[in-house]
Amino acid sequence: MTDKSILEDKHILVVDDEPDILETLEELLYMSSVHTASTFEAAVLLLKENTYDLAILDIMGVRGYDLLRIAHKKDIPALMLTAHALTPDNLKQSMEQGADAYVPKDKLFDISTFVEDVLIARKEGKKAHESWFASIKPLFDKMFGKDWHQDDDEFWKEFDEKP
Repeated sequence: MTDKSILEDKHILVVDDEPDILETLEELLYMSSVHTASTFEAAVLLLKENTYDLAILDIMGVRGYDLLRIAHKKDIPALMLTAHALTPDNLKQSMEQGADAYVPKDKLFDISTFVEDVLIARKEGKKAHESWFASIKPLFDKMFGKDWHQDDDEFWKEFDEKP
Protein backbone atom coordinates (compact mmCIF):
# COMPACT_ATOMS: atom_id res chain seq x y z
CA MET A 1 0.00 0.00 0.00
CA THR A 2 1.22 3.45 -0.78
CA ASP A 3 -0.38 5.52 1.97
CA LYS A 4 -2.25 3.47 4.54
CA SER A 5 -3.54 6.59 6.32
CA ILE A 6 -5.75 7.48 3.35
CA LEU A 7 -8.02 4.55 4.28
CA GLU A 8 -8.27 5.49 7.94
CA ASP A 9 -11.60 7.00 8.94
CA LYS A 10 -13.05 6.63 5.45
CA HIS A 11 -16.70 5.67 5.10
CA ILE A 12 -17.12 2.89 2.55
CA LEU A 13 -20.28 1.24 1.30
CA VAL A 14 -19.93 -2.36 0.13
CA VAL A 15 -22.82 -3.96 -1.77
CA ASP A 16 -22.77 -7.64 -2.71
CA ASP A 17 -25.29 -10.46 -2.48
CA GLU A 18 -22.65 -12.87 -1.15
CA PRO A 19 -22.35 -12.68 2.67
CA ASP A 20 -18.79 -14.07 2.63
CA ILE A 21 -17.65 -11.30 0.29
CA LEU A 22 -19.20 -8.66 2.57
CA GLU A 23 -17.50 -10.18 5.61
CA THR A 24 -14.14 -10.47 3.85
CA LEU A 25 -14.24 -6.86 2.67
CA GLU A 26 -15.09 -5.65 6.16
CA GLU A 27 -12.02 -7.49 7.44
CA LEU A 28 -9.73 -6.28 4.65
CA LEU A 29 -10.84 -2.67 5.09
CA TYR A 30 -10.68 -2.78 8.89
CA MET A 31 -9.12 0.69 9.06
CA SER A 32 -12.23 2.23 7.47
CA SER A 33 -15.84 2.44 8.58
CA VAL A 34 -17.57 -0.10 6.34
CA HIS A 35 -21.32 -0.36 5.84
CA THR A 36 -22.60 -3.39 3.98
CA ALA A 37 -25.75 -4.17 2.03
CA SER A 38 -26.77 -7.41 0.35
CA THR A 39 -29.65 -5.99 -1.70
CA PHE A 40 -30.26 -3.04 -3.99
CA GLU A 41 -32.98 -1.71 -1.69
CA ALA A 42 -30.78 -1.84 1.41
CA ALA A 43 -27.98 -0.08 -0.48
CA VAL A 44 -30.31 2.69 -1.66
CA LEU A 45 -31.44 3.26 1.91
CA LEU A 46 -27.84 3.49 3.13
CA LEU A 47 -26.99 5.91 0.31
CA LYS A 48 -29.91 8.13 1.36
CA GLU A 49 -29.00 8.07 5.06
CA ASN A 50 -25.19 8.34 4.91
CA THR A 51 -22.28 10.03 3.20
CA TYR A 52 -19.61 7.79 1.72
CA ASP A 53 -16.05 8.33 0.57
CA LEU A 54 -16.28 5.31 -1.74
CA ALA A 55 -18.65 2.55 -2.82
CA ILE A 56 -17.65 -0.99 -3.75
CA LEU A 57 -20.40 -2.48 -5.90
CA ASP A 58 -21.03 -5.94 -7.25
CA ILE A 59 -22.71 -5.89 -10.66
CA MET A 60 -24.87 -9.01 -10.62
CA GLY A 61 -27.53 -9.72 -8.02
CA VAL A 62 -27.69 -6.21 -6.54
CA ARG A 63 -28.42 -4.09 -9.62
CA GLY A 64 -24.88 -2.74 -9.54
CA TYR A 65 -25.27 -0.47 -12.55
CA ASP A 66 -28.31 1.22 -11.00
CA LEU A 67 -26.30 1.73 -7.80
CA LEU A 68 -23.39 3.04 -9.86
CA ARG A 69 -25.67 5.70 -11.38
CA ILE A 70 -26.81 6.77 -7.90
CA ALA A 71 -23.23 6.87 -6.59
CA HIS A 72 -22.10 8.83 -9.65
CA LYS A 73 -24.86 11.42 -9.14
CA LYS A 74 -23.74 11.83 -5.53
CA ASP A 75 -20.09 12.11 -6.64
CA ILE A 76 -19.15 8.99 -4.68
CA PRO A 77 -16.17 7.20 -6.24
CA ALA A 78 -17.20 3.67 -7.20
CA LEU A 79 -15.23 0.50 -7.60
CA MET A 80 -16.99 -2.32 -9.43
CA LEU A 81 -16.05 -5.71 -7.97
CA THR A 82 -17.31 -8.63 -10.01
CA ALA A 83 -16.93 -12.27 -10.91
CA HIS A 84 -19.94 -13.17 -13.05
CA ALA A 85 -19.97 -9.94 -15.07
CA LEU A 86 -16.27 -10.11 -15.83
CA THR A 87 -16.34 -9.33 -19.55
CA PRO A 88 -14.90 -6.60 -21.77
CA ASP A 89 -18.44 -5.27 -22.36
CA ASN A 90 -19.12 -4.96 -18.62
CA LEU A 91 -15.73 -3.34 -18.09
CA LYS A 92 -16.49 -0.76 -20.76
CA GLN A 93 -20.04 -0.19 -19.50
CA SER A 94 -18.71 0.36 -15.98
CA MET A 95 -16.20 2.95 -17.19
CA GLU A 96 -18.77 4.70 -19.39
CA GLN A 97 -21.20 4.95 -16.48
CA GLY A 98 -18.66 6.56 -14.18
CA ALA A 99 -16.93 3.76 -12.29
CA ASP A 100 -13.50 4.68 -11.01
CA ALA A 101 -12.27 1.08 -11.11
CA TYR A 102 -13.33 -2.39 -12.23
CA VAL A 103 -11.78 -5.22 -10.29
CA PRO A 104 -12.25 -8.99 -10.63
CA LYS A 105 -13.12 -10.77 -7.40
CA ASP A 106 -9.96 -12.79 -8.02
CA LYS A 107 -8.13 -9.66 -6.82
CA LEU A 108 -10.25 -9.32 -3.68
CA PHE A 109 -7.31 -9.58 -1.32
CA ASP A 110 -5.67 -6.56 -3.01
CA ILE A 111 -8.79 -4.44 -2.51
CA SER A 112 -7.15 -1.92 -0.18
CA THR A 113 -4.61 -1.07 -2.87
CA PHE A 114 -7.36 -0.49 -5.45
CA VAL A 115 -9.38 1.60 -2.99
CA GLU A 116 -6.27 3.65 -2.20
CA ASP A 117 -5.63 4.19 -5.92
CA VAL A 118 -9.15 5.52 -6.42
CA LEU A 119 -9.07 7.79 -3.36
CA ILE A 120 -5.62 9.18 -4.16
CA ALA A 121 -6.55 9.79 -7.80
CA ARG A 122 -9.71 11.63 -6.77
CA LYS A 123 -7.77 13.68 -4.21
CA GLU A 124 -5.21 14.64 -6.87
CA GLY A 125 -7.85 15.36 -9.52
CA LYS A 126 -6.64 12.52 -11.73
CA LYS A 127 -8.51 9.68 -13.39
CA ALA A 128 -8.30 6.59 -11.21
CA HIS A 129 -7.64 4.24 -14.12
CA GLU A 130 -4.17 5.74 -14.46
CA SER A 131 -3.18 3.61 -11.46
CA TRP A 132 -5.29 0.47 -11.40
CA PHE A 133 -5.69 -0.33 -15.10
CA ALA A 134 -1.99 -0.85 -15.84
CA SER A 135 -1.63 -3.24 -12.92
CA ILE A 136 -4.67 -5.32 -13.82
CA LYS A 137 -4.50 -5.21 -17.63
CA PRO A 138 -2.27 -8.33 -17.82
CA LEU A 139 -5.04 -10.26 -16.06
CA PHE A 140 -7.61 -8.93 -18.54
CA ASP A 141 -5.29 -9.89 -21.42
CA LYS A 142 -5.02 -13.42 -20.02
CA MET A 143 -8.77 -13.77 -19.40
CA PHE A 144 -10.12 -12.03 -22.50
CA GLY A 145 -7.28 -12.65 -24.96
CA LYS A 146 -4.48 -10.30 -25.98
CA ASP A 147 -6.62 -8.38 -28.52
CA TRP A 148 -9.75 -8.06 -26.35
CA HIS A 149 -10.11 -4.31 -26.84
CA GLN A 150 -9.17 -4.07 -30.52
CA ASP A 151 -12.78 -3.68 -31.65
CA ASP A 152 -12.98 -0.47 -29.65
CA ASP A 153 -9.41 0.84 -29.71
CA GLU A 154 -10.50 4.49 -29.65
CA PHE A 155 -12.28 4.05 -26.30
CA TRP A 156 -9.38 2.10 -24.74
CA LYS A 157 -6.64 4.38 -26.09
CA GLU A 158 -6.85 6.62 -23.01
CA PHE A 159 -6.55 3.59 -20.72
CA ASP A 160 -3.45 2.28 -22.49
CA GLU A 161 -1.62 5.62 -22.32
CA LYS A 162 0.99 5.83 -19.61
CA PRO A 163 0.55 8.72 -17.14
